[in-house]
Formats: sequence, structure tokens, C-alpha cells
Amino acid sequence: MTAPLIHPTAIVDPAARLHPSVQVGPYSIVGADVEIGEGSWIGPHVVLTGPMRIGKHNKIYQFASVGELSQDLTAKPDQPTSTVIGDHNIIREYVTIQRGTMKEHETKRGETRVGDHNLIMAYCHIAHDCWVGNHTIFANNTSLAGHVHIGNHVVMGGFTLVYQFMKLGDHAFTAYCSAITGDVPPFVTVSGSPAEPRIVNKEGLKRRGFTADDIDRIEDAFKLIYRSNKVMAEVKAELAEMAKGSAHVQQMLDFINASRRLAR
Repeated sequence: MTAPLIHPTAIVDPAARLHPSVQVGPYSIVGADVEIGEGSWIGPHVVLTGPMRIGKHNKIYQFASVGELSQDLTAKPDQPTSTVIGDHNIIREYVTIQRGTMKEHETKRGETRVGDHNLIMAYCHIAHDCWVGNHTIFANNTSLAGHVHIGNHVVMGGFTLVYQFMKLGDHAFTAYCSAITGDVPPFVTVSGSPAEPRIVNKEGLKRRGFTADDIDRIEDAFKLIYRSNKVMAEVKAELAEMAKGSAHVQQMLDFINASRRLAR
């Protein structure tokens, strides 16, 4: 079997498991119990700390730190927590992604998890017990506090800050310097500090193949939630009727029903 392409100055723990096609650049450190899948490229000066599984065809650029023990003061090195990175992710310079904690061991197995096909730009931070979906974009300096859940196709503008335990639904969009202190429903654009819902993410939805009718129904739901001045019980009842003709409205209703603190 061909050995991985490891630079002579890199340090790879004997207990790490690297696919033969993996490349590890100069001065990088790969710790014990780190698994790296086929075709992944680890640049120079990267630190990877286990327990962690990294999937296929990922690119991790210089000075990133992935899998390190959480900054949560309850975290201990010997706890059964980990980091899971999916496939086809790009993790740029100085990104920090930290492993999970026992605080969510029952619900999230103590994992911090990043899905597939995500672009995480320079200086971003993903804290303990966060779960990130697929096809997201984190612009520079986006930071997630602990226990945040990011859906699929979410785009976050530079310097977005997300408070702990918040959720962002699929196709949500945050403007630059947004401070997220409430859950952001699917398809919604927010901005400001604290961030407030502004409009539906129409351009993003068009790029992803949503029809004009799909977007019209989503906009009707948005206006009901945020512009009607109706109490939430009335909003949910009307959304339930609207959802009979739209799976996307149903998705928004399901998100609202599950939310503990909705962005308003």
C-alpha cells in the first residue's frame, strides 16, 4: 500500500489513520485517533487533534486548528467527545473548530459536526457541540458559540456572530456583522445587531432552483410571521392552512414550532 504524502517536517502520531492519498504539509501536526479520508489535503502548520474523523476530499489550509479540546471549562481531554468533518469541505486559514462536550453527549454524542461541501473562510470559529449542515458558506470571521445548529445552504456574511443554542434554518442568509440572538427560520435574511428578519432570501432561492410560485408562498408566510402583527397562535394556525399547499411553508412552520427563541 502506498504511504500518505507526509512532509518530512510534519508530525503524525502513529495512532492516526490516514488514507494513502492524503497529503500533509510542512510542520503540520496530526494527533492520535485522527482519521483522514481519501484525497484530503492538509496544508502547512495545521494542527489536527483527535478524537476526530475527517472525510474525503477536504482541504485544510495553514494555521487552522481542528478538533482541539473545547474552551468550555467543563471539557476534559479524556471524555468520550469528538469532532466529525464530512466530505468536500474547504477550511481556510486560522479557522478553529473545537470538539464537543459532555453537555450534549446524550443528544449529539458529544460531537461537533461539520457536514459536506462547506466553505469556511479565514478566521472563522465553530465552538463545541455545533452542528453545521451541507453547502454552507461562512464568510471571514464568522463565529458560532456553543450548541449552535446551522442548516443546509446557509450563507453567513463576514463577522456574523451567533449566540449559543441558536438555530439557523435551511437557506437562511445573514448580512455582514449580524449578531444572531434568536432562531432564524428557513429562507429568511437577517441583519443588524441584534439581527432582525428583513426579507426572504429570494436571490439565493432562485440560484438553487426554487420556482416563482415557491418563492411567492414563502414570502406570504414571511409576511404573516413578521408583518401581520398577529399573535403567534394565530400565525401558526394560518401557517398550517398555507402549508397544505406548500412543503416549504410546512418547513417554516415546523421550525417555528421547534424554536425556543425566534428572531423577531
